[in-house]
Amino acid sequence: MEIELSCNSYAFESLTVEPFNAEPPRSALISSYVTPVDFFYKRNHGPIPIVDDIESYYVSICGLIENSKDLFMRDIRMLRKYNITATLQCAGNRRTAMSNVRTEEKMIMLSPGLTSYEMQHAVWSGAKLADVLELVGIPNLTSVTRSGGKHVEFVSIDKCKEENGGPYKASIPLSQATNPEADVLLAYEMNGEAQYSVVALFLVVWATSCLNPVELTSWLTLNSNAYSKFFLSIIMPKPLNRDHGYPLRVVVPGVIGARSVKWLDTINILAEECQGFFMQKDYKMFPPSVNWDNINWKSRRPLMDFPVQHNTETCWLTVRNLLTRGRECDEAWKADPQLLYNLQAKVSGYAVSGGGRGIERVDISVDGGKNWVEASRYQKTGIPYIADHMSSDKWAWVFFEVIIDIPHSTQIVAKAVDTAANVQPESVETIWNLRGVLNTSWHRVQLALRDVLSTKIMCLSLIMMFTGLLKLL
Repeated sequence: MEIELSCNSYAFESLTVEPFNAEPPRSALISSYVTPVDFFYKRNHGPIPIVDDIESYYVSICGLIENSKDLFMRDIRMLRKYNITATLQCAGNRRTAMSNVRTEEKMIMLSPGLTSYEMQHAVWSGAKLADVLELVGIPNLTSVTRSGGKHVEFVSIDKCKEENGGPYKASIPLSQATNPEADVLLAYEMNGEAQYSVVALFLVVWATSCLNPVELTSWLTLNSNAYSKFFLSIIMPKPLNRDHGYPLRVVVPGVIGARSVKWLDTINILAEECQGFFMQKDYKMFPPSVNWDNINWKSRRPLMDFPVQHNTETCWLTVRNLLTRGRECDEAWKADPQLLYNLQAKVSGYAVSGGGRGIERVDISVDGGKNWVEASRYQKTGIPYIADHMSSDKWAWVFFEVIIDIPHSTQIVAKAVDTAANVQPESVETIWNLRGVLNTSWHRVQLALRDVLSTKIMCLSLIMMFTGLLKLL
């Protein structure tokens, strides 16, 4: 038998209201390798901007380049389209555990009882930034332009209070932006979801089928532009929705989500990295000794690649050795009464590392880290996962699962190791920081005694019933 432990509710949980930030429960994340758009976390720093006139929307490319250029959506769509499978996450993943250790005045705080698992996975479609920059004369694999540009700044339409009402912005090195292997995208689609108007399509088919070939040819000739636009509106893949950056956003794989700027307005080529608030006065990692009285923002570089980490979900408990039969069953119980109580748990979750590094292994413990069991890893059903192999998605999370004995009430602990041998730290206390970011410590899931006891009671009831049936036979 199986006992579900809260694996079914996919309702969004609000982290903050203004600006709006929300996420689905952890159990929803491992329900699908590619996170459905409706379950993808929402992380904002200001009101969501509205772009109504897509025909007049454009992105300006300017700065330390010889020729500035405005690119309309039709210009970007004319470039080769790439589909990049990538996991995005906020730098503040699992931040509640940080605030449980110690709370600072300006720590990112959540609604009571919430944990923050702002990490999800999608297939992003669009033009590579390296191809876009070639349009303004910056070749692939360029580290510095002729005018001294070394960084690429992304400026959003989004306005936020931290920038004194100015736009949200962030930057990455030019060497990364011009490297096709870095897969930095200007994305205009998410998960390749197509939108079809069944009613509209039926009406078109019905209307055209009523015409003879000569009338149909004449009708198409007279209405070619309108018909083309109407037909394309039916079959075109669904664009990004407003929450996730419509009409155009940046996706920087392997890097904290704060650099994947949504609602893109401008691309600046700069000599120095972006000087915006979220590059210079936020999303930096400080030691536990730093507080708001002695902080020196210039002493730390902005966070870029996210470290190796994971999240765990204990999905069910099951009784083992319950249905052995007849005399063998009786003899086994007399020899080892503990068989009545031994339980197993299916432990599953996801692990990911920044910079395109694969997951080498995930270890699970039920005795506080004294003994470990290695979990199996996978990305796609039926395809073995091999870290850093060409068959694996390099920018994507890796699912894991293991069935492990649970002899009593316990705390399940897990840790991940990436291909560079980076391993998660044991304690959140050692990596505590005043901004509450980058909690990569071992993830712990408490299996309450009541869960185990309720299972044992059910087991004993079934055993008594089963024994009674045997006597009748």
